[in-house]
Amino acid sequence: MNAMVGHPLDADAITGRDLADRLAPPRSDVSGRDHEATRRILYVTSEMTDFVKSGGLGDVSAALPRSLRQQYDVRVLIPGYRQVTSAESEIRVVARLAAAHGLPACELGRIDSPDGLTIYVILCPDLYDREGSPYGDANGLDWFDNDLRFARLGLAAAQLAGGLDDLGWQPDLLHLNDWPSSLASAYLAWAGSTVPSVLTIHNLAYQGLFDRTRLPTLGVPDNAFQIDGVEFYGKLSFLKAGIQYASHVTTVSETYAQEITTPEFGCGLDGLLRRRADEGRLTGILNGIDESWDPRTDGHLDNPFSHLDWKGKRANADDVRRDFGLAVSRGPLFAVVSRLVHQKGVDLAIESTETIVRQGGQVVVTGRGEERLETALEILAQRYPGQVGVRIGFEEVQARRMFAGSDFLLMPSRFEPCGLSQMYAQSFGSLPIARETGGLADTIEDGVTGFLFRDPSLAALLGAVYRAVDAFKSRKQLNTMRRAAMTQNFRWTRSASGYAGVYGRALGQTAAG
Repeated sequence: MNAMVGHPLDADAITGRDLADRLAPPRSDVSGRDHEATRRILYVTSEMTDFVKSGGLGDVSAALPRSLRQQYDVRVLIPGYRQVTSAESEIRVVARLAAAHGLPACELGRIDSPDGLTIYVILCPDLYDREGSPYGDANGLDWFDNDLRFARLGLAAAQLAGGLDDLGWQPDLLHLNDWPSSLASAYLAWAGSTVPSVLTIHNLAYQGLFDRTRLPTLGVPDNAFQIDGVEFYGKLSFLKAGIQYASHVTTVSETYAQEITTPEFGCGLDGLLRRRADEGRLTGILNGIDESWDPRTDGHLDNPFSHLDWKGKRANADDVRRDFGLAVSRGPLFAVVSRLVHQKGVDLAIESTETIVRQGGQVVVTGRGEERLETALEILAQRYPGQVGVRIGFEEVQARRMFAGSDFLLMPSRFEPCGLSQMYAQSFGSLPIARETGGLADTIEDGVTGFLFRDPSLAALLGAVYRAVDAFKSRKQLNTMRRAAMTQNFRWTRSASGYAGVYGRALGQTAAG
């Protein structure tokens, strides 16, 4: 690919042996490091809500490292997208990252966030300085060179693990996230590095598959292209590489950790994941939400409220109805706040709307995704004027107000690794109606803090909707469920404790080795 031609930071490609030398910890550092001191964690991610967000990973990457700082010296590594380099944050160049194979040299920048979190930025304009999302253009098409863009991220992480003379900081462990950073664990293994890595799978359905002809450019050894390596049905799989070579694999809920070891949810990787589970190297750790999700103090809401006073909840509902052009109503208000994709069961939510309206309910929807679902929702709003409101797109303030104003959140996901919306909704007194899968099963207590159903079918969803409408008619039951939902603890401190245990095992295994 010619995206690298003439790059101003290009240097002569180094050999595999040179790469191993660069990734090996400097002798003086190993002998002099105090292993009882605070451990250094490099959190490697392809998105972070501070700058750019495509999905829940952005929220997690902004919150979890900050929560982990209570125990570790955590720093974040992220590509230098246009949204990052154009943000109102000073970026200081602190090191240079050498080229390797077909991956260009680049500079490493540093941002010190106002709360003290250090964020390293890979400065490589040819790869990252583009208009669009982290993964594709404005039309939703993947960037043609995503293999290069995210192999460069993985290699940068491995280079930091090997120690950079100018940086003065070297991680003891890499925490990788999803396929875009997965190749880092493989680069470490191929270089003979003993630095451990933890890979978190946020969604197994996205694996980062590329043609095998890309192996030399990406620096993937020929002997790694096999069933016990990076090969996946004739393709190079970044995510499989991460699972294969990481010291430990985590995913974002206990139920999803079990589900992905089955053919139904394993996306072709269930055999490898079963082996990791049998080895004690697969752990489910539920995501959390940050403290801003408090309806008593959220500055986005015009009408704060608590689980002891519902006046603000009703006022927020009236605001949402006005905003979406709905008729005045005292019936139940259902919300959909979601990516509009097949996985999320949006088609089931659409099919349930006629019944909801017949039951005296109204529906508001916000999100963006598959064109066919966006069109179907717009048609739905035209069919039920004053009862159904749709906004294609996503805006944080509007989403928070929808959680605060709605009585129920429709979340009929076909699978859901963790999910954050159901936690947001419960914190704001909106009871989720969700399929019993993944993190939804782990965060919703059926009949207590929400309503669960088993089969991904319209009939099963409507059964839960009828139960929700019955609860709405009983004000005592509704308010009891709301209070139970709002008083749960979904904070990140619980998640951070789980990761601390995984880090300890990974670091202990390395020390023992």
